[in-house]
Amino acid sequence: MHGEYKVPGGKLVVADLEVVGEVVRRGRISGDFFLEPDDALERIDGALAGVAVGAPVAQIAARVRGVLGDGVEMVGFSPEAVAIAVRRALTGATAWTDHAWEFVHDVPREPALQMALDEVLAEQVGSGERAPTLRIWEWASNAVIIGSFQSLANEVDLAGAAKHDVTVVRRISGGGAMFVEPGNTITYSLYVPESLVSGLSFVDSYAFLDDWVVGALNELGIAATYQPINDITSPAGKIAGAAQKRFAGGAVLHHVTMAYDMDATKMLEVLRIGREKMSDKGTKSANKRVDPLRSQTGLERAEVIKRLVGTFANRYGLDDATIDDETVAEAQRRVESKFGTEAWLTRVP
Repeated sequence: MHGEYKVPGGKLVVADLEVVGEVVRRGRISGDFFLEPDDALERIDGALAGVAVGAPVAQIAARVRGVLGDGVEMVGFSPEAVAIAVRRALTGATAWTDHAWEFVHDVPREPALQMALDEVLAEQVGSGERAPTLRIWEWASNAVIIGSFQSLANEVDLAGAAKHDVTVVRRISGGGAMFVEPGNTITYSLYVPESLVSGLSFVDSYAFLDDWVVGALNELGIAATYQPINDITSPAGKIAGAAQKRFAGGAVLHHVTMAYDMDATKMLEVLRIGREKMSDKGTKSANKRVDPLRSQTGLERAEVIKRLVGTFANRYGLDDATIDDETVAEAQRRVESKFGTEAWLTRVP
């Protein structure tokens, strides 16, 4: 059994296991990490013998930590990273490069249709109808997107939304509210098979799925890092927020909204939660708390997107694809039956 885990911001850890029955008979760890003293690797390998096939990450990591003792330096990885690689081997996880990735840079669409498309495309990947896909969105109008479990009344000032011609919609993933304007926002979705994140905890999968974009931002000169559970940030402020939805059919939807530019005053008139978090320091604080990509890079939005997609393509490969008419029609049907209805928007009043 073979499993790989690229530590976000760190090194690759590879686990090759020989399993007999329900127990690991022999394990071998390798990778591009740094480890001192040299014989510590033999101790790590030895700790894997006897691991139960169903052992959780915490238990495996404890076994590894228990054999290391004092004076061992692990650079670019950790006992937890070893344990995750082992779990990924035991669960038959796939690697990024095991998949033929498709890329869709979509046309502008209205907010409710975007919500429906996310659901339809994820289901298509789960059923095998569509290859794993990276989609860059384009917005046809201003929007606030609230999380699946958020209270509409608590999160959104509906009078402020009406004043600024902001459409309010609810997505299928959890997390917080996002304020978007066409041209000022970069939104992308990843539709991936569950096997890609097999062996990872829900929290770990966030950083794992966005490691490529953090790397792309670093290449743009931004000291970006992942801040658990779902934020991409920099010393200048938050850049993006992520959310996920797991589907029973075996797919994972992971989508991210990034601030390219922003109107902080407008945002504070539309989002109640933003107003509460920033009211003590005023609008200037909003500009610091969410620091857009435009100010940090000096690049046009299209160029930022090109660089981000280029990093993904260089790492994992990408083939251009489109969204066919029937997929759009199915998404439109779901707008009418679900995403565009008052019942869905006010499911948590």
